[in-house]
Amino acid sequence: MKCIQARYSRRGPNPHEVIEAVEVELDAPGPGEVLVEVLASPINPSDLLTLSGVYGILPDLPATAGNEGVGRVAALGEGASSLRVDQTVLLPLGCGTWSSHLVARADELVALPDGADPRQLAMLTINPPTASLLLSEIVDLKAGDWVIQNAANSAVGTYLVALAAERGIHTVNVVRREGAVAAVKAAGADTVLIDSDDLAERVRGATGGQPVRLAIDAVGGAATERLAASLGDGGTIVNYGVMSGQPCQVSPTHLIFRGLTLTGFWLATWYARASMEQRASLYGDLTRRIARGELTVPVAETFDVADIKQAVAAAALGERNGKVLITPKHA
Repeated sequence: MKCIQARYSRRGPNPHEVIEAVEVELDAPGPGEVLVEVLASPINPSDLLTLSGVYGILPDLPATAGNEGVGRVAALGEGASSLRVDQTVLLPLGCGTWSSHLVARADELVALPDGADPRQLAMLTINPPTASLLLSEIVDLKAGDWVIQNAANSAVGTYLVALAAERGIHTVNVVRREGAVAAVKAAGADTVLIDSDDLAERVRGATGGQPVRLAIDAVGGAATERLAASLGDGGTIVNYGVMSGQPCQVSPTHLIFRGLTLTGFWLATWYARASMEQRASLYGDLTRRIARGELTVPVAETFDVADIKQAVAAAALGERNGKVLITPKHA
Protein backbone atom coordinates (compact mmCIF):
# COMPACT_ATOMS: atom_id res chain seq x y z
CA MET A 1 0.00 0.00 0.00
CA LYS A 2 1.03 3.61 -0.51
CA CYS A 3 1.85 5.81 2.45
CA ILE A 4 3.39 9.21 3.13
CA GLN A 5 6.62 9.45 5.13
CA ALA A 6 8.61 12.49 6.30
CA ARG A 7 12.14 11.65 5.14
CA TYR A 8 15.51 13.35 5.02
CA SER A 9 18.81 12.47 3.38
CA ARG A 10 20.92 15.29 4.78
CA ARG A 11 21.10 17.42 7.92
CA GLY A 12 21.34 21.18 8.27
CA PRO A 13 20.76 24.22 10.50
CA ASN A 14 17.25 24.82 9.12
CA PRO A 15 15.33 21.59 9.77
CA HIS A 16 12.33 22.48 7.60
CA GLU A 17 14.63 22.71 4.58
CA VAL A 18 15.96 19.14 4.87
CA ILE A 19 12.67 17.32 5.54
CA GLU A 20 10.43 16.13 2.69
CA ALA A 21 7.05 14.39 2.44
CA VAL A 22 7.62 11.33 0.26
CA GLU A 23 5.13 8.77 -1.07
CA VAL A 24 6.42 5.22 -0.63
CA GLU A 25 5.09 1.72 -1.19
CA LEU A 26 4.71 -0.12 2.10
CA ASP A 27 4.91 -3.91 2.24
CA ALA A 28 2.10 -5.88 3.83
CA PRO A 29 2.82 -6.96 7.40
CA GLY A 30 4.77 -10.21 7.61
CA PRO A 31 4.69 -12.87 10.32
CA GLY A 32 4.53 -11.28 13.77
CA GLU A 33 4.04 -7.79 12.30
CA VAL A 34 1.13 -5.35 12.12
CA LEU A 35 0.18 -2.47 9.86
CA VAL A 36 -0.47 0.68 11.90
CA GLU A 37 -2.27 3.89 10.94
CA VAL A 38 -0.39 6.67 12.73
CA LEU A 39 -2.85 8.85 14.65
CA ALA A 40 -0.56 11.47 16.17
CA SER A 41 3.14 12.19 16.62
CA PRO A 42 4.71 15.25 18.25
CA ILE A 43 7.56 17.40 17.01
CA ASN A 44 9.95 17.66 19.95
CA PRO A 45 13.07 19.82 20.32
CA SER A 46 15.10 16.61 20.07
CA ASP A 47 13.59 16.00 16.62
CA LEU A 48 14.74 19.43 15.46
CA LEU A 49 18.22 18.81 16.87
CA THR A 50 18.34 15.46 15.07
CA LEU A 51 17.44 17.11 11.77
CA SER A 52 20.13 19.71 12.47
CA GLY A 53 22.72 17.01 13.19
CA VAL A 54 23.54 18.03 16.77
CA TYR A 55 21.66 15.45 18.86
CA GLY A 56 23.25 12.71 20.95
CA ILE A 57 22.03 9.89 18.68
CA LEU A 58 21.78 10.34 14.90
CA PRO A 59 20.20 7.72 12.63
CA ASP A 60 21.83 6.58 9.43
CA LEU A 61 20.73 8.49 6.34
CA PRO A 62 18.36 8.48 4.60
CA ALA A 63 15.92 8.29 7.52
CA THR A 64 12.25 8.69 8.34
CA ALA A 65 11.79 11.32 11.06
CA GLY A 66 9.71 11.10 14.21
CA ASN A 67 10.58 9.43 17.50
CA GLU A 68 7.29 8.84 19.31
CA GLY A 69 3.57 8.62 18.69
CA VAL A 70 0.44 6.50 18.76
CA GLY A 71 -1.42 4.62 16.08
CA ARG A 72 -4.34 2.32 15.35
CA VAL A 73 -3.82 -1.27 14.28
CA ALA A 74 -5.08 -1.57 10.68
CA ALA A 75 -4.08 -5.13 9.78
CA LEU A 76 -2.44 -8.12 11.42
CA GLY A 77 0.28 -10.30 9.96
CA GLU A 78 0.35 -14.02 10.54
CA GLY A 79 0.78 -14.87 14.21
CA ALA A 80 0.31 -11.32 15.50
CA SER A 81 -2.47 -12.47 17.82
CA SER A 82 -1.50 -10.34 20.83
CA LEU A 83 -3.21 -7.32 19.26
CA ARG A 84 -6.53 -6.67 17.53
CA VAL A 85 -7.58 -4.53 14.61
CA ASP A 86 -8.59 -0.97 15.65
CA GLN A 87 -6.59 -1.19 18.89
CA THR A 88 -4.73 1.99 19.89
CA VAL A 89 -1.03 1.32 20.39
CA LEU A 90 2.08 3.16 21.52
CA LEU A 91 4.66 3.18 18.74
CA PRO A 92 8.26 2.02 19.30
CA LEU A 93 10.72 4.79 20.13
CA GLY A 94 12.59 6.04 17.08
CA CYS A 95 10.64 4.03 14.48
CA GLY A 96 9.96 6.95 12.11
CA THR A 97 6.57 8.08 13.41
CA TRP A 98 6.11 11.05 11.06
CA SER A 99 4.31 8.74 8.64
CA SER A 100 0.76 8.05 7.62
CA HIS A 101 1.31 4.31 8.14
CA LEU A 102 4.08 2.02 9.29
CA VAL A 103 4.75 -1.66 9.79
CA ALA A 104 6.05 -2.75 13.20
CA ARG A 105 6.58 -5.92 15.14
CA ALA A 106 3.59 -6.72 17.33
CA ASP A 107 5.81 -7.41 20.33
CA GLU A 108 7.24 -3.88 20.12
CA LEU A 109 3.82 -2.22 20.36
CA VAL A 110 2.12 -1.39 23.66
CA ALA A 111 -1.67 -1.50 23.85
CA LEU A 112 -3.16 1.74 25.19
CA PRO A 113 -6.49 2.44 26.90
CA ASP A 114 -9.46 2.82 24.58
CA GLY A 115 -11.22 6.16 24.46
CA ALA A 116 -8.27 8.33 25.54
CA ASP A 117 -7.15 11.36 23.53
CA PRO A 118 -4.55 10.08 21.04
CA ARG A 119 -2.94 13.52 20.83
CA GLN A 120 -2.09 13.45 24.54
CA LEU A 121 -1.04 9.79 24.47
CA ALA A 122 1.25 10.57 21.51
CA MET A 123 3.44 12.64 23.83
CA LEU A 124 3.82 9.89 26.47
CA THR A 125 7.22 8.43 25.68
CA ILE A 126 9.66 11.33 26.15
CA ASN A 127 8.42 14.45 27.94
CA PRO A 128 6.34 13.10 30.87
CA PRO A 129 9.01 10.64 32.07
CA THR A 130 11.66 13.34 31.68
CA ALA A 131 9.66 15.68 33.92
CA SER A 132 9.01 12.97 36.50
CA LEU A 133 12.62 11.81 36.65
CA LEU A 134 14.00 15.35 36.89
CA LEU A 135 12.03 15.64 40.14
CA SER A 136 13.08 12.26 41.54
CA GLU A 137 16.53 11.32 40.26
CA ILE A 138 18.68 14.43 40.81
CA VAL A 139 17.96 15.64 44.34
CA ASP A 140 16.06 13.95 47.18
CA LEU A 141 13.22 16.44 47.23
CA LYS A 142 10.66 16.58 50.01
CA ALA A 143 7.24 18.19 50.27
CA GLY A 144 7.70 21.90 50.89
CA ASP A 145 10.98 22.16 48.93
CA TRP A 146 11.41 24.75 46.18
CA VAL A 147 12.47 24.02 42.60
CA ILE A 148 13.11 26.52 39.81
CA GLN A 149 12.85 25.73 36.10
CA ASN A 150 13.22 27.73 32.91
CA ALA A 151 11.34 27.06 29.65
CA ALA A 152 8.41 26.47 32.00
CA ASN A 153 5.88 26.78 29.15
CA SER A 154 7.44 23.82 27.32
CA ALA A 155 5.85 20.37 27.41
CA VAL A 156 8.36 19.12 29.99
CA GLY A 157 7.79 22.28 32.01
CA THR A 158 4.01 21.83 31.96
CA TYR A 159 4.20 18.21 33.09
CA LEU A 160 6.74 19.15 35.76
CA VAL A 161 4.45 21.79 37.28
CA ALA A 162 1.64 19.27 37.67
CA LEU A 163 3.85 16.46 39.01
CA ALA A 164 5.60 18.77 41.49
CA ALA A 165 2.26 20.03 42.81
CA GLU A 166 1.11 16.43 43.39
CA ARG A 167 4.24 15.83 45.50
CA GLY A 168 3.90 19.05 47.50
CA ILE A 169 6.97 20.60 45.84
CA HIS A 170 6.82 24.33 45.13
CA THR A 171 7.90 25.62 41.72
CA VAL A 172 9.33 28.90 40.48
CA ASN A 173 8.68 28.89 36.76
CA VAL A 174 10.73 31.07 34.43
CA VAL A 175 9.58 32.04 30.93
CA ARG A 176 11.00 34.41 28.34
CA ARG A 177 7.88 36.39 27.42
CA GLU A 178 4.77 37.81 29.03
CA GLY A 179 2.50 35.90 26.66
CA ALA A 180 3.56 32.59 28.20
CA VAL A 181 2.70 33.48 31.81
CA ALA A 182 -1.03 32.73 31.77
CA ALA A 183 -0.65 29.20 30.41
CA VAL A 184 1.93 28.27 33.06
CA LYS A 185 -0.23 29.69 35.84
CA ALA A 186 -3.19 27.71 34.49
CA ALA A 187 -1.11 24.53 34.77
CA GLY A 188 -0.88 25.09 38.54
CA ALA A 189 2.41 26.94 38.96
CA ASP A 190 3.16 28.53 42.35
CA THR A 191 4.80 31.52 40.71
CA VAL A 192 5.84 32.55 37.19
CA LEU A 193 8.63 35.03 36.46
CA ILE A 194 9.98 36.59 33.28
CA ASP A 195 13.67 35.81 32.83
CA SER A 196 15.95 38.80 33.35
CA ASP A 197 19.25 39.78 34.99
CA ASP A 198 17.56 40.40 38.37
CA LEU A 199 15.97 36.95 38.44
CA ALA A 200 17.72 35.84 41.64
CA GLU A 201 16.42 38.80 43.61
CA ARG A 202 12.85 38.21 42.41
CA VAL A 203 13.11 34.49 43.18
CA ARG A 204 14.03 35.27 46.80
CA GLY A 205 10.96 37.47 47.02
CA ALA A 206 8.73 34.77 45.52
CA THR A 207 9.95 32.06 47.93
CA GLY A 208 9.94 34.29 50.99
CA GLY A 209 13.65 33.74 51.32
CA GLN A 210 13.35 29.94 51.38
CA PRO A 211 16.31 28.30 49.59
CA VAL A 212 15.77 26.73 46.18
CA ARG A 213 17.31 23.24 46.14
CA LEU A 214 17.10 22.31 42.47
CA ALA A 215 17.32 24.30 39.23
CA ILE A 216 16.13 22.63 36.01
CA ASP A 217 17.65 24.14 32.89
CA ALA A 218 16.46 23.56 29.32
CA VAL A 219 18.10 26.64 27.81
CA GLY A 220 21.83 26.81 28.56
CA GLY A 221 23.95 29.89 27.91
CA ALA A 222 23.55 32.83 30.27
CA ALA A 223 20.18 31.45 31.45
CA THR A 224 22.06 28.76 33.39
CA GLU A 225 24.00 31.42 35.30
CA ARG A 226 20.77 33.17 36.26
CA LEU A 227 19.40 29.91 37.64
CA ALA A 228 22.64 29.33 39.54
CA ALA A 229 22.35 32.74 41.18
CA SER A 230 18.80 31.86 42.23
CA LEU A 231 19.78 28.64 44.03
CA GLY A 232 20.47 28.24 47.71
CA ASP A 233 23.97 27.26 48.78
CA GLY A 234 24.67 23.60 48.06
CA GLY A 235 21.96 23.47 45.39
CA THR A 236 22.05 21.55 42.13
CA ILE A 237 21.52 22.64 38.53
CA VAL A 238 20.48 19.93 36.08
CA ASN A 239 20.60 20.71 32.37
CA TYR A 240 18.49 18.66 29.95
CA GLY A 241 18.24 20.95 26.92
CA VAL A 242 20.09 23.46 24.80
CA MET A 243 17.38 25.77 23.49
CA SER A 244 19.81 28.70 23.33
CA GLY A 245 22.35 26.70 21.32
CA GLN A 246 25.00 27.90 23.80
CA PRO A 247 27.09 26.05 26.40
CA CYS A 248 25.93 26.31 30.00
CA GLN A 249 27.51 29.32 31.71
CA VAL A 250 28.10 29.10 35.46
CA SER A 251 30.51 31.32 37.35
CA PRO A 252 33.22 29.35 39.21
CA THR A 253 32.33 31.36 42.31
CA HIS A 254 29.05 29.45 42.53
CA LEU A 255 30.81 26.11 42.28
CA ILE A 256 33.73 26.93 44.57
CA PHE A 257 32.33 29.19 47.25
CA ARG A 258 28.65 28.21 47.29
CA GLY A 259 29.02 24.49 46.66
CA LEU A 260 26.68 24.33 43.69
CA THR A 261 26.66 21.26 41.45
CA LEU A 262 26.06 21.28 37.68
CA THR A 263 24.97 18.00 36.11
CA GLY A 264 23.04 16.75 33.09
CA PHE A 265 20.09 14.48 32.38
CA TRP A 266 19.18 12.49 29.28
CA LEU A 267 16.22 10.13 29.31
CA ALA A 268 18.04 7.65 27.05
CA THR A 269 20.75 7.18 29.67
CA TRP A 270 18.22 6.52 32.44
CA TYR A 271 16.30 4.11 30.23
CA ALA A 272 19.41 2.11 29.40
CA ARG A 273 20.26 1.70 33.08
CA ALA A 274 16.75 1.17 34.49
CA SER A 275 15.34 -2.28 35.14
CA MET A 276 12.29 -3.57 33.28
CA GLU A 277 10.33 -3.16 36.52
CA GLN A 278 11.37 0.50 36.88
CA ARG A 279 10.44 1.26 33.28
CA ALA A 280 7.08 -0.51 33.57
CA SER A 281 6.25 1.25 36.83
CA LEU A 282 7.06 4.72 35.48
CA TYR A 283 5.36 4.36 32.11
CA GLY A 284 2.37 2.49 33.50
CA ASP A 285 1.66 5.25 35.99
CA LEU A 286 2.06 8.00 33.41
CA THR A 287 -0.12 6.19 30.87
CA ARG A 288 -2.96 5.90 33.37
CA ARG A 289 -2.72 9.57 34.34
CA ILE A 290 -2.65 10.79 30.75
CA ALA A 291 -5.51 8.50 29.74
CA ARG A 292 -7.61 9.88 32.62
CA GLY A 293 -6.82 13.45 31.60
CA GLU A 294 -4.84 14.21 34.76
CA LEU A 295 -1.68 15.11 32.83
CA THR A 296 -2.14 17.22 29.71
CA VAL A 297 -0.24 19.77 27.68
CA PRO A 298 -1.70 22.30 25.23
CA VAL A 299 -1.63 21.50 21.53
CA ALA A 300 -0.78 24.58 19.50
CA GLU A 301 -1.26 23.23 15.96
CA THR A 302 -1.72 20.00 14.08
CA PHE A 303 -0.51 19.22 10.55
CA ASP A 304 -0.94 16.41 8.07
CA VAL A 305 2.31 14.59 7.33
CA ALA A 306 2.07 15.89 3.75
CA ASP A 307 2.61 19.37 5.21
CA ILE A 308 5.73 18.38 7.13
CA LYS A 309 7.79 21.40 6.04
CA GLN A 310 5.23 23.82 7.45
CA ALA A 311 4.88 21.71 10.59
CA VAL A 312 8.62 21.67 11.31
CA ALA A 313 8.88 25.40 10.64
CA ALA A 314 6.02 26.04 13.09
CA ALA A 315 7.64 23.82 15.74
CA ALA A 316 10.89 25.77 15.45
CA LEU A 317 9.17 29.06 16.34
CA GLY A 318 9.46 30.24 19.92
CA GLU A 319 6.29 32.32 19.99
CA ARG A 320 3.70 29.60 20.62
CA ASN A 321 1.93 28.02 23.56
CA GLY A 322 1.66 24.28 23.09
CA LYS A 323 3.03 21.39 21.09
CA VAL A 324 2.98 20.96 17.32
CA LEU A 325 1.69 17.53 16.31
CA ILE A 326 1.62 15.50 13.11
CA THR A 327 -1.89 14.04 12.73
CA PRO A 328 -1.93 12.19 9.40
CA LYS A 329 -5.03 12.10 7.26
CA HIS A 330 -6.23 8.65 6.23
CA ALA A 331 -8.39 7.97 3.20
